[in-house]
Amino acid sequence: MHTHQESTDTTARAWWEARYAERDGIWSGRVNAVLADVASSLPTGRALDLGCGEGGDVVWLAQQGWDATGVDLSVTAIARGSRAAVAAGVEDRTAFVAADLDSWDTAARFDLVTASFLQSWPVQIPRAAILRRAAGFVGSGGHLLVTAHAAPPHGDLPEELRTYRFPTPEEDLTALDLDDGWDVLAAELRPRTATTPEGAPHEVLDSVVLARRT
Repeated sequence: MHTHQESTDTTARAWWEARYAERDGIWSGRVNAVLADVASSLPTGRALDLGCGEGGDVVWLAQQGWDATGVDLSVTAIARGSRAAVAAGVEDRTAFVAADLDSWDTAARFDLVTASFLQSWPVQIPRAAILRRAAGFVGSGGHLLVTAHAAPPHGDLPEELRTYRFPTPEEDLTALDLDDGWDVLAAELRPRTATTPEGAPHEVLDSVVLARRT
């Protein structure tokens, strides 16, 4: 997720391709903190990262012993993820797919399905529908992890971010529409310390929903 002033008339795919074309890498390449915390307590298996960006989480999961698949709208991001996996020596444990998450499907079922900061502005995506689809990819006994910005990720905000409505854990849980075949393990706000592009520490707030399919 990143703020960038472009016309909202463009499609999400075109907007994100333009965003990734701005420079060689727009994310840190480091694993997201919530995912690292959750996945470290689980037995390794098959993992699916929805909205994987440049593949930092996918590569990290593979390094921990998971067989990890990343899916993202951007062909450019997927290509960078594939290169990162090769550079890390985990290409045999990773797969990357460029696809629209609102329609992408697979017969495979996963032990962990994660969506970290699957938020887009000023061009919106059908986030609630994607989250509901995500639940369907979780196998029996598997976990679903949804992490979102619950507040602005930094203080220097353009106008479109000032009006963006950040999801609460309760709203994401409602969007998931889980039936009684799930145990909700967490639906909470978690503060953490992040670093600005200039290297200064600042506090941010994450929304975390973690559920297990029984």
